[in-house]
Amino acid sequence: MPFAQVNGQKIYFEDSGGAGPAIIFSHGLLMDSSMFAPQVDALKSRYRCIAWDERGHGQTATGVCAPFSYYDSVDDLAALLAHLGIEQAVLVGMSQGGYLSLRCALTHPETVHALVLIDTQAMTEDPAKMPGYRAMLQDWASNGLSDKTAAIIEHIILGDQWPGAAAWRTKWKKTAPADLLQSFQTLGTRDDISAQIGRITVPTLVLHGDSDQAIEFPRAKAMADAIPNAQLIVVPGAGHASNLTHPQAVNPAIEAFLAALKS
Repeated sequence: MPFAQVNGQKIYFEDSGGAGPAIIFSHGLLMDSSMFAPQVDALKSRYRCIAWDERGHGQTATGVCAPFSYYDSVDDLAALLAHLGIEQAVLVGMSQGGYLSLRCALTHPETVHALVLIDTQAMTEDPAKMPGYRAMLQDWASNGLSDKTAAIIEHIILGDQWPGAAAWRTKWKKTAPADLLQSFQTLGTRDDISAQIGRITVPTLVLHGDSDQAIEFPRAKAMADAIPNAQLIVVPGAGHASNLTHPQAVNPAIEAFLAALKS
């Protein structure tokens, strides 16, 4: 199985290979690299697509997740690219993956050719939501994932009655408490980089579902407005994981953006 021993971590990744421009996909909280299957399938014939599991998630998870920040995750990403012999890539990040992609553009700008930011933000989490999230995840960690909590998480991330939701519920039930709690701690304690993102000059595509309840649209718009070369596209009917649930709208937008980078 494809693992890279980098930056003190054993990182799981999938690499489509090929000679095309490199794209690295970074997933959201409670998700894993497979959430980008619709995009990898659409792009792998023309681009080298790398999707990876971040700390505490998927096949990178250890069950004993040590404290880390998104700057540590940035270093993981940069080290993985170096391991693969990739000097520069397009960074595609959804939610949490966007948090680390933005920070990579700030701290490792030489590695970033362009950004695609999906349902993400530069701010910290909405403080009004954090107590509810924290209580829900503490109960999950202590008592296992209840049907009620699973339904709430499914609604927030995947929307209602999305056909692929059952497979994600199965994955969530296998999440180790230490991975769950530390990943949430990292998310909840990250810094606000809103004042810094004006330094990002690479071409940037911001995609945001108009029904995203995890990150409201004004936060995405504020981010797009602050990045000099950003364009914002709204994904009609999509919630938080718009690339997974609405690839028919997201994929053409990404493909057009990537094609423009070549011109």
